[in-house]
Amino acid sequence: MNQQIITAIKNQNVIEFYYDGELRIVEPHCYGETTAGNEGLRAYQIDGYSSSGKMGWKMYDLGKTDDIEVSENTFEVRDGYKRGDKGMAKIFAEI
Repeated sequence: MNQQIITAIKNQNVIEFYYDGELRIVEPHCYGETTAGNEGLRAYQIDGYSSSGKMGWKMYDLGKTDDIEVSENTFEVRDGYKRGDKGMAKIFAEI
């Protein structure tokens, strides 16, 4: 379990990390174990690389991340987020 991510969700801090070698900047909303059994993060991507070229809601497999950093920048809860994320089998922290 990643305490950095839990704290970022609690304090609504933006986080940055490398995912598949590319920088992502996201607003973390839910952290847990996905239904596929991976450590996962549901977040709203606001900047950085996107293979689809789009920002927005994404699920990240934390096994593919490197160099997670918590920013001092904060965010407001995004419209469209529903507590009790159905993509998670177990939730460690959520907005």
